[in-house]
Amino acid sequence: MTGLDKIIEQIRQEAEQAAQEQIRQGREQADKLLQEGRRQAQEKADRLSEAAQRDAEDLAARLQSATALECRKRVLLAKQRLIGEVIEQAKQSLYELPDNEYFALLERMIKTHALSQSGELKLSSKDLNRLPSGFLDRVAKSIPAGGRLRLSEQAAQIDGGFVLVYGGIEENCSFEALFEANQEQMQDKVQSMLFHA
Repeated sequence: MTGLDKIIEQIRQEAEQAAQEQIRQGREQADKLLQEGRRQAQEKADRLSEAAQRDAEDLAARLQSATALECRKRVLLAKQRLIGEVIEQAKQSLYELPDNEYFALLERMIKTHALSQSGELKLSSKDLNRLPSGFLDRVAKSIPAGGRLRLSEQAAQIDGGFVLVYGGIEENCSFEALFEANQEQMQDKVQSMLFHA
């Protein structure tokens, strides 16, 4: 080995040792930072826990000072509001269904409400514009024997669902109308689900 090779080898070894030392120091520093972060997180969690405990105690003291009648009234109002929100979210979720699921739901609803006579199917303008191909054929196969539905070119003034027209008599099967007609049953069902009543 020549003198130059020895110098190069010595430089390489020194560089490798320096790199190993930097890695070791970096790991030590990372461990210290991690331990400090954990310590700070625990302190913050302890403070938050203490604050939450104080807040809970304050809330309990305030609730105890309220009359039983006022408490029942507030709980009832909160439950009614929550039930209303759940029902509204359920209705809204129907409008937001992907097209394939939305029109599959309409098919099932039409099958339930269609009569065994000739009639007309009215959809919202939004639904008329996005009507999937083959929808009317699938509907025709699912309605009662003797029933036939023609798609109205005139849009119904609804946001979703449909209107069936038989001999000048309209059956409003819009989501809004169905939710309104079944409001009490839905409220009872949601209350039972939410509050195990």
